[in-house]
Amino acid sequence: MNDTPLSPKSAFWLGFRDMVPFLLIVVPFALLFGAVGTEVGLNIAQTMAFSILVIAGSSQFTALALMTENAPTFIVLLTSLAVNLRMAMYSAALVPHIGRLPLTTRAIFSYFLVDQTFAMSLNKYEANPGMTLAAKAGYFTGTFCFIAPFWYVFTLVGALVGAQIPAEFALDFAVPICFIALSAPMMRSLPHFVAAITSIIFALLFVNIPYNLGLILAAVIAMIVGAQTEQWLKNRTIS
Repeated sequence: MNDTPLSPKSAFWLGFRDMVPFLLIVVPFALLFGAVGTEVGLNIAQTMAFSILVIAGSSQFTALALMTENAPTFIVLLTSLAVNLRMAMYSAALVPHIGRLPLTTRAIFSYFLVDQTFAMSLNKYEANPGMTLAAKAGYFTGTFCFIAPFWYVFTLVGALVGAQIPAEFALDFAVPICFIALSAPMMRSLPHFVAAITSIIFALLFVNIPYNLGLILAAVIAMIVGAQTEQWLKNRTIS
């Protein structure tokens, strides 16, 4: 445990440097989103607006997948929101650390709250309980000042490249492949596997429900089954 005080400036550059390894994730995903976005019919400006306004890779790919299936707009929005609900849990976890910041600062931070900035910031805060509020704000600022520009720039690069790809080499297949790559690392325990299998089964059973509502129902059922499986394992451990 390191209780050495950090100045806001030092904390900023520490957060900036700590994000470097995430380039291995952010750059390929941004390139892929930009390319696939133009492949499914968005123009470059729309693809960029998507990345800048949403700045959430998983929900962006979710929206693209539904758009390729001609899902109604409200289903696209609802499903994307459901995917991003984890941000509410992220926010709650950060409240003890940066909840006393001014509202304007917190609003800005909420926009840049993504998996990487959350994970690195929370780990740093917990490992350094002596950090001041200003230092914590500086660290979080450093994380997103490094990672966000790469997301924007490489989305643009992907969109420009994707717009030049001939129709016979369409990248539509990349969306489901990307989701497999996103989902596979999350399969860390029995409840995860049970939830995943449940969602697959019910998504197939509900495939004929109008407006792709079957996907939402399958997700809800999978979450319930996964939670019950986790509770069953806890009870079994206690007993």
